[in-house]
Amino acid sequence: MFRLLPAWKGRLFSTSLPYVRSNYHWYSTNAICLQIPPNDIEDEKNEIDFELLFSSCTKTDIVKRLHALLIVSGRVQRLSHTTRLVNLYAHLGDVSLSCSTFNQIQTKDTYSWNSMLSAYVRNGQFTEAVNCVYKMLSMSDVRPDFYTFPPVLKACRRLIDGMRLHGWVFKLGFEWDVFVASALVHMYCRFGQFIVANRIFKDMPSRDMGCWNSVISGFCQNGNAAEALAILDQMRLEGIKMDSVTVSSILPVYVVLGNTIVDMYAKLGIMDSARMVFDEMFVKDVVSFNTMIAGYGQNGLASEAVEIFRMMPCKNITPDEGTWVSVLPAYAHLGALREGTKAHGQVFKRGLHWDIFVGTCLVDLYGKCGRLDEALLLFYEVPRTSSVHWNAIIACHGIHGCGGTSLQLFRDMLDEGVQPDHITFLSILAACSHSGLVDQGKSYFHLMQQEYEIKPGMKHYGCMVDLYGRAGHLEKAYNFIKRMPVPPDASVWGALLNACRIHGNIELGKVASHHLFEVDSDNVGYYVLLSNIYANVGRWEGVDVVRSWARDKGLRKTPGWTSIELNNMIEVFYTGHPQSEEMYMELAILTAKAKDLGKHSHKSQ
Repeated sequence: MFRLLPAWKGRLFSTSLPYVRSNYHWYSTNAICLQIPPNDIEDEKNEIDFELLFSSCTKTDIVKRLHALLIVSGRVQRLSHTTRLVNLYAHLGDVSLSCSTFNQIQTKDTYSWNSMLSAYVRNGQFTEAVNCVYKMLSMSDVRPDFYTFPPVLKACRRLIDGMRLHGWVFKLGFEWDVFVASALVHMYCRFGQFIVANRIFKDMPSRDMGCWNSVISGFCQNGNAAEALAILDQMRLEGIKMDSVTVSSILPVYVVLGNTIVDMYAKLGIMDSARMVFDEMFVKDVVSFNTMIAGYGQNGLASEAVEIFRMMPCKNITPDEGTWVSVLPAYAHLGALREGTKAHGQVFKRGLHWDIFVGTCLVDLYGKCGRLDEALLLFYEVPRTSSVHWNAIIACHGIHGCGGTSLQLFRDMLDEGVQPDHITFLSILAACSHSGLVDQGKSYFHLMQQEYEIKPGMKHYGCMVDLYGRAGHLEKAYNFIKRMPVPPDASVWGALLNACRIHGNIELGKVASHHLFEVDSDNVGYYVLLSNIYANVGRWEGVDVVRSWARDKGLRKTPGWTSIELNNMIEVFYTGHPQSEEMYMELAILTAKAKDLGKHSHKSQ
């Protein structure tokens, strides 16, 4: 249409262009821009609305065409046009053209400087933006305004630059402007200077939502939950409603606080309170579940730990390394080999079996379930550069009476250049104790101190007492205790008392229990040990006396329990179960069938 006009007029073009733009014919608009005759632009009578032209440009070559037309027409000297070109080039991602156009401006005003600053920031050239504002501040004929500082404060990548600009803000009196103050708050939060950010925030005459969110988010990311909640409370008092950003920022604080409280109760052994807090948390993360699982496991409640683990898929929580390190020992404690094997499959699928701690837990699982061959296979599949892995496999063989294998593994460990630690020797001493290797146990106890300079702890002393006691050397065990350089604790006297139970030594058992109740009179297990010593030799009056002591202290024996894997569930049964009679009857039937099968097998041979 414009080509067919004998005398093309800028006024007609300016009148028609908005119609083209309003109908989203951007390609047509750009094509029209390319058809503007330069001679008509030179004619001052043709008043072309260049703002409409600028706003219609969506490609760099179109902007270059208009730029060329402005140069040809001599209108490029108009500051508003040139500054608009700076913005257009920056918007299209060509900062070099923005910079060259900006440098051609002979008399730059504040708006043109601000445009160049925004161009640098928009395209991620933050160092150039900071250098540009420093150059602007050095000019005597240009004064920054409150639009100058927000973008460049966002561009600061060094705290020192932000502090210098803060000084200029204060000097020029812009600290009371809400946008400048908000930019300062954002900047200081980004550098972790939350105290300064909070001080500026509190001095602001008014605050926008972004400013509230920045301070809250900053304190949350810094782990300062108390300050974040205080700001949130102030926000509520001022009648400001939270938006989605506020909620997403503050939720992790509630989760962290909930996790901390759960962990506190778990470490104190108050698992009912820990579970109550856990259940009331309306948002939970993987740490929440890990804390609860670990808490149950550390307090001997393995079945409850597994129960929490099974809740994770329902909450769309993916287990991590910490989850497996907590739940695999629970499966091991329950002897739940089938469920543990399923867990092993999930660990393998996620590639976590290479993690030294997860791998160690898998070795421990198979070892405690009596699958020593599988435990060894797993052990040799992962890097064996840490004593943690060696300790697990040595301990597994030790508890099953394979002391010789444990000692050979210890020698292999030394051959591979792995330094043993105090837990290694604890596992070795326990292995010697379970296998009756008294002389070897004594040798390793001295080796630990003399060659490796590891000072024995109470558990090491307890293992030595158990070593002598299990082998029937009760006097040696008692003399060992008397020669200890530190006062023995309950675990040491408990080991001696258990040895007295095994070998029926009532007199030494009385001595051990006397010392034991002096250091720990609230453990019902020790009363049970002493009463069993009397019961084994028919001293029922002694049994009654010990039981009365326990009753007077309000102690109750922990009921025995067993578990069975059935229909993908782990069923735990305690002494006194309401169906115990049916269970015993079924057990008797199964035992009879097993014996019958054994007889037939023997005859067939």
